[in-house]
Amino acid sequence: MKKLIIILFCLLFSIHGISQEKKKEEKKDTTKLEEVVIKSRRKLSSYRQEKTLSSIDDYLEKANNVIMIKRGNYAWEPTINNMASDRLVVTIDGMQIFGACTDKMDPITSYVDVSNLEKVIVGSGQEGTENGHCLGGGIDLQLPTSKFNESGLKTSADLGYETNGNFIATGLEIEYAGKEFFISADGIYRKSENYKAGNDLEVLYSQFQKCNISLQSGYKFSEVHIVDVNVIYDRATDVGYPALPMDVSLAEALITSLTHNYKPEDKSLKSLETKLYFNTITHIMDDTKRPVVPIRMDMPGWSDTFGFYSKADILKGKHHFIFNLNGFYNKSLAEMTMFSNNPNEPDMFMYTWPDIRTLYSGLFVKDNWHIGDGKSIASSLRLGYHTNRIAKDVGVESLQIFHPNIDDQQNRFLMSMASSYTIKKEYSNITFGLGYGERAPSVSEGYGFFLFNSFDNYDYIGNPNLKNEKAFEANFSFKQKFNDFEIGVQSSYFHIMDYIIGDIAPNVSSMTIGANGVRVYTALDNASIFDVYLNGSYKISDSFSINGTIGYNNGKGSHREHLPLIRPFSYFTEVSYNKPKFNVALQLDGNGNQSNYSSFYGENKTASYAVLNLNLGNAFYGEKGRAILKYGIENILDAKYSTYADWNNIPRQGRNFYINLSFVMH
Repeated sequence: MKKLIIILFCLLFSIHGISQEKKKEEKKDTTKLEEVVIKSRRKLSSYRQEKTLSSIDDYLEKANNVIMIKRGNYAWEPTINNMASDRLVVTIDGMQIFGACTDKMDPITSYVDVSNLEKVIVGSGQEGTENGHCLGGGIDLQLPTSKFNESGLKTSADLGYETNGNFIATGLEIEYAGKEFFISADGIYRKSENYKAGNDLEVLYSQFQKCNISLQSGYKFSEVHIVDVNVIYDRATDVGYPALPMDVSLAEALITSLTHNYKPEDKSLKSLETKLYFNTITHIMDDTKRPVVPIRMDMPGWSDTFGFYSKADILKGKHHFIFNLNGFYNKSLAEMTMFSNNPNEPDMFMYTWPDIRTLYSGLFVKDNWHIGDGKSIASSLRLGYHTNRIAKDVGVESLQIFHPNIDDQQNRFLMSMASSYTIKKEYSNITFGLGYGERAPSVSEGYGFFLFNSFDNYDYIGNPNLKNEKAFEANFSFKQKFNDFEIGVQSSYFHIMDYIIGDIAPNVSSMTIGANGVRVYTALDNASIFDVYLNGSYKISDSFSINGTIGYNNGKGSHREHLPLIRPFSYFTEVSYNKPKFNVALQLDGNGNQSNYSSFYGENKTASYAVLNLNLGNAFYGEKGRAILKYGIENILDAKYSTYADWNNIPRQGRNFYINLSFVMH
């Protein structure tokens, strides 16, 4: 397998020397995704061809600096630049949404489906602060815009099946577009049994089922005034998490919004978009399907968020301004009940999130200044006022056991800024960027109470007195095109101050039976995270192309320990053949050994791996519509492996045959 890797990469970077003149044409870098276009049922994709019914998680992992932490076969947690969700801002169409699970079993990405979305915007570092404060970056899952193209009634349907886990997926969409009115409704259902890792090893508690329904409607009052209404209902049940001691009986979300779009004929103000939104999430963990546990527990959680934003897009001379005034109010509450095995002893109850109320208001300003001759400077600033309040008195009293000098309310001022200089030429571009950002501690970091982390086997206690986490960032990207060969480099460095992480409390007893002890959230003086990726692509002919990427990441704290969940050496290569009605791609995806692991935080060494995938697609056209067929084999060699991002080393899927069929009818 190592020889195969070497051969493929040698082919990628030496094939440029083939002396054959090709037609010069612009081609988007296929390995750096700042914008992930959702393929859904609309068309065959030429980028890393795969099944049309992939989950959002699969799509997000296409970006170089995005990795998904897997605790099972469902609801993977996104990371950007080796930073987990606490250091990111993840929004749905600019709306703030917060999970209701203290164990991160319900990332925001789990409450939407590809059928809901048009594209996903991934912003690295301070590029991702348009909708909120972050250090690692931002992900905005964007909903489709209303259409008034008078296309009439359209319907489409999806069917999918995979052999590994006996997975089925089915979806249906109905859309009507008139001159002044638009409405679209879609639903998708997914269900999987336990999947099998390599060598036919069944991974217990990896089943899930999910139903997602969305409704979008718009009305055009005039050429300049449009109102949209969006409703998404997502419900997952019987979700197993093989890497965790508990499963999920219910993960349910209702996401609603009302949007007004104003697009005047004025030459300066291009658009003004104002949105009011509300979302509510219910998440219930239980262990009733686990045969043997030390003690039975129920752990429900709730999260409700009200919010708004108003975005203005303005062109003034050589300046392109974006303004975003936004705010939200969130209520996060989570409970834990331990049921005594002795009927003569009472059950134990406590709040793991003691009804935390968060109020935020902020302003984002960005100016993209086109200096001329392909040169531009992009600068942004976000200012925010952030307030946390503990609504439950018992929550204040519980945390005062560990932090005597705390109040029931914390007020913070947050600031983020960034600037980048770009030079674009006909066949090359280069960008240098600097940034500074701050974030407030998450609800768990600030107010969590005996939250069990199965990764390092410790209970965690929040710390309301934590300082804002701060980071300086430097980034660089370069891309050069030589006829049909293109090569690029992208790199970023983060110096993080007051880096929030758990530290062992030696004289505190754990609440969870079998836990190693208790950690209290504290802050390292500083930490550093570095990544670099080399991307390349070559168009061999009008139909054949090859692209690939290799990456290196590193992260250390001021205590000289490696940081947890830092990606090791990685690589990806794809050879593809594309025709208008047919495509095929052979992919090689893998990581090297994770030698710089963090045993202090529960990590262990993971071995290198390499996985081969084969993906094919056909398109069929008729008078009344078209059909798209996607089929292939994932993990052709049935490798048994796990990665550094697989919680507690749960193995990933073995060989999997899949087929997706999509119909679009006019």
